Amino acid sequence: MQEALGDTFAVPLKSLGSGSDLTLPSSSEADTLERHDLALLAGSAPTLTRDEILERRRKHYGPNLALFFPEDPLHVTSAVGCRLYTSDSREEADSYLDCINNVSHVGHCHPQVTAAIAGQLARVNTNSRYLSQEHVQYAEALTATFPAPLETLYLLSSGSEANELALRVARTLRCDGAPRTAPLHVAVLDHAYHGHTNAAMELSPYKFYGPGGAGRAPHVHVLPCPDTYRGTGLDGEAAARAAVAEAAAAGATIGAFFAESVISCGGQVMFPDGYLAGVYRVMREQGALCVADEVQCGFGRVGDAFWAFQLQGVVPDIVTIGKPMGNGYPVSGAVMSRALAGAFAAAGGEFFATHGGSNAAVAAGAATLRVLREEGLQARAAAVGAHVAAGMRALQAAHPTLVGDVRGRGLMLGMELVTDAATRAPAPALAAALRARCAARHRVLLSAEGPWGSVIKFKPPMCFGEREADRMLRALGCELAALAADHAQLQALHDASRAAVAQLTRAREAWD
Repeated sequence: MQEALGDTFAVPLKSLGSGSDLTLPSSSEADTLERHDLALLAGSAPTLTRDEILERRRKHYGPNLALFFPEDPLHVTSAVGCRLYTSDSREEADSYLDCINNVSHVGHCHPQVTAAIAGQLARVNTNSRYLSQEHVQYAEALTATFPAPLETLYLLSSGSEANELALRVARTLRCDGAPRTAPLHVAVLDHAYHGHTNAAMELSPYKFYGPGGAGRAPHVHVLPCPDTYRGTGLDGEAAARAAVAEAAAAGATIGAFFAESVISCGGQVMFPDGYLAGVYRVMREQGALCVADEVQCGFGRVGDAFWAFQLQGVVPDIVTIGKPMGNGYPVSGAVMSRALAGAFAAAGGEFFATHGGSNAAVAAGAATLRVLREEGLQARAAAVGAHVAAGMRALQAAHPTLVGDVRGRGLMLGMELVTDAATRAPAPALAAALRARCAARHRVLLSAEGPWGSVIKFKPPMCFGEREADRMLRALGCELAALAADHAQLQALHDASRAAVAQLTRAREAWD
């Protein structure tokens, strides 16, 4: 593929400017720029070894930009569908199976999406301040997937930005469209993640209670995360009333409630029936806007619905969408009623996002939506997800002392590991060992999340099929059996898990 595209995308250095126009760094360090660095601009750089790339990354990238599998980082050179190819893999049999990328939603490098983006970039790529037929056609097609009255779209560049816009609307308006006059207080769910900007981080217990976090801001009120496995926090209405009372004790009223429709970083948490309806009812009594964050779980991923909030039978005031929307091209959105958007426009002035409404972003979004429909990927998610869930439950039956819970819908599943089936104590060290062994020995890529890092997360590209599912399940089964048979190692992992959970619990108690 690289050879086939080389002539198309190679950019001769002379096209960057004449010798007098092309200015190179003049510092002593820049003077060491090697010839292959210039060739990189022309698209013909020789291959660096993985160690050379890692060394240069450590020198020039921020040190807190994490790597998957830092003990053995992957040098990914190409991808197609659900498979990643590295510098040491050329054939499908040697590829890595991607079970975690919910951004390349319809598959890595999908030809229709790639062609749509490249074609648009070759024509024009401006912004939403110009009329565009494609913009309105995409807005019509996308909002048609939502229940009434959600019919108005704002385009942005990331899920964080979409949640920032929702927060801005909530600062301006009540859920009935009346102006908000009091300072904004917000309710969120524990372990939620809503983005990396300052304001979004304040809404994300996953971050503000995590390593390096600043703790809960006074205007944020945290509802317990419903845990159907352990039977805690299941009454949404009671949790909402407690948050309202907490705000009232501070002399405030809650003006917005943010919730991921499936709590992903919190461990693939599905709400019990009626949970969101109870929370929404209480919050709307306060005039609060209810925001559904579908950044990780939307666009048909749950199989039985196009949007995960539909599983709860509710209609949010605002829905924020992102990651999978452009199949990896940066585009996101906030969808709301025309009445709410009109009141926001009247009260809040002009809104503009430079790249959110770009032509290429619209092309990416439209192509991704078209592929979802043409390839029947929502139905595929339901069928393949049921197959995977059944396979995970078979592993649970085979290893009942290690696999405590299997949960989720469609291609958004979680398998929680435990040190003790009776107490349901989480096993983060076991989860870390399992995902590392699956990667190293089977080239199957999984992640681990949840409050203690004990949940194996499964959220692959939507083209994932039963053949890929069986490969993943074989890897999990093989390594669970090996770990269960090695009693000394298993005991060491359990000891490490208990120590990690104790440390995390102490850290959280310090915040509380």
